[in-house]
Amino acid sequence: MTAPETTAAPAVVAGGSIAGLATALALAERGVPVRVLERSDPPPEGPPAKAADLWERPTTPQSLHSHILTSLGVRVLRESAPRLLESALAEGARLLDLTEAAPAGPREPGDDDLVALAVRRTFLELLLYRAVRDLPGVTLDHGTTVRGLLLDPSRSRVTGVVTDLGERLPARFVVDATGRRASSLAWLTDAGIPVGEDLTAPTELRGFTRFYRLDAPGDALPGPLNRGNAAGGIWDHYAAVVHLADNRTFAIAVGAPTADPATNLLRTTAGFTAAARLSPHVARWTDERLVTPLSGVRAITMPPNVLRSTARPGRWQVAGLFPVGDAACVTDPLYGRGMSLALQHAFALAELLRAHPEPGAEQSERAVRLAEAIHRPWFEQAAHDSRARARLWRSRVEGAPPPPVPPVVPGRPALARIAGAAAGDPAVWRGLTRVLMGLNTPAEVFDSAAFRERVGLAGADGAAVPAGLRPPTRADLLAALSPGERH
Repeated sequence: MTAPETTAAPAVVAGGSIAGLATALALAERGVPVRVLERSDPPPEGPPAKAADLWERPTTPQSLHSHILTSLGVRVLRESAPRLLESALAEGARLLDLTEAAPAGPREPGDDDLVALAVRRTFLELLLYRAVRDLPGVTLDHGTTVRGLLLDPSRSRVTGVVTDLGERLPARFVVDATGRRASSLAWLTDAGIPVGEDLTAPTELRGFTRFYRLDAPGDALPGPLNRGNAAGGIWDHYAAVVHLADNRTFAIAVGAPTADPATNLLRTTAGFTAAARLSPHVARWTDERLVTPLSGVRAITMPPNVLRSTARPGRWQVAGLFPVGDAACVTDPLYGRGMSLALQHAFALAELLRAHPEPGAEQSERAVRLAEAIHRPWFEQAAHDSRARARLWRSRVEGAPPPPVPPVVPGRPALARIAGAAAGDPAVWRGLTRVLMGLNTPAEVFDSAAFRERVGLAGADGAAVPAGLRPPTRADLLAALSPGERH
C-alpha cells in the first residue's frame, strides 16, 4: 500500500507498554509529535498504588509477574527521565543499595551506580503512561491495532500505517513497540518485503509468581537481600527469588523446567508455598505473621531468547521503521533485563532520530547498528546462560550428568564459577554485579585478564555454602510438592 509523504505527520508508535511509552516520552521531549496506538484499554484512574492493583493487562500477561529495574534502568531514568524516577520514589518505589550484599570492604568509585529500583511493572508503567499522556503533542489511541504499513512509491520507505479499523494514518516514521509479537515482521511480509531470519535460543523455563504485602512495621524486612536487589538463588534444578516492589509489596518467583510434569504443583498455592519455604533466603518471606498474600499463583511459560533480523545489520532495511524493546530483542526473563534494555533503547533511538532526522539509508543503518550494540551482547549471554541452565536442570530431571556448554567466548569463565568467586572477592563481586545489572557488557568485565585471574584464584568452588543455606535436593522439593508420595 502506498501513501503520499506527509512531512508534518507525527511519529506513530505501535504499542503503548514500557518500550512504546518510553519512546513516545523521549520523542515528545525532543519536539516530535507522537501518536501512540495501543490495542488495550487505558489504565484505571486514582492513586497509583491502587490503580496498579486494578490494572488488568490481558494483552501483556507478563506484566503481572515479577520484574526488576536494574542499575542500567535506574541510570537511564536518572539521565533521561528524572521526573519519572522522582515520581516513582514519591509514590512508593524504593531504591536498593546493592553494595549491602557485597563482601566486606570499603566503598569504591562507581558504587553509587549499583542500585536497583524496587517497583512493580504495572506501577512504573502506570506512572510512565500518565507522564506521556500529559505531554503536549502526544495522542494516545486505545483499542487500536496496526494491521499494515503505508509505503512510498519506491516501497523503500514507510510513510504511515493502516489500522484494524481501516484508517490510513500518515507517519513521519513508525516505531514497532508491539513487544514479543514483533508485529513489524508480519507487516513487512504482508507488504511483500522479505525479512531475514531471527536468531533464537530456547529458555526451557516456566515461571510462577505470587505477590505479597509486608505487614511488619517500619522498614523491617523478613530477611536479608542476599543478592542485593533480591533474596534467593538460581540452583541446580530450580530457582526461587524474592523481589521487593513498591508500597511494601513484593513478589516471590519460582522457576522450573518446562519439561518437568513433577513440578506442575507449583501452580497451586500449597505447592508454591512449600517450595518457597524450602528455599534458602526465601522461606522467611512466607511467614504469615509478617506478610499477606495479594494474589494467587500466576504461571507463565517463558519465551525464547530472540534477536530480530530487523535489529541486526547485514541486510537492507526499510527506511522509517524501527523496532524497540522486545520487538528488537527478547532475553531470558530470569535475568530481569527486559525493562531496562527497553528504556535504554527507547531513549537512545529518540536521540539518534533527533540527530539524524532524515529518513533514508544512513538513518536506517545507524538505527540498526544502535539496536545491535544495545541488545546483541545480552542476547548472546542470555542464550548461553539459558542453555547451560536448561541442560543442568534437565539432567537433574533425567538423573544424568549435564552435557557441557562451551563458553560464549573461549576462556570466559562460566557464570557459576564467577558467582562462586564473587562470594569472597569484592572485585569479582563488583564486576559480576555490574554485568548482572547491565552497567557493563559481559565482554567488558568477563574478558579482562585481571578479572579472569581473580576468578581463578578463588579455586574451583569459590566460597563454601553454609549447610543452612543449601537448597533442597530435587527429591526433597518433589516430596514437599506432593506430601505422602514417594519420588
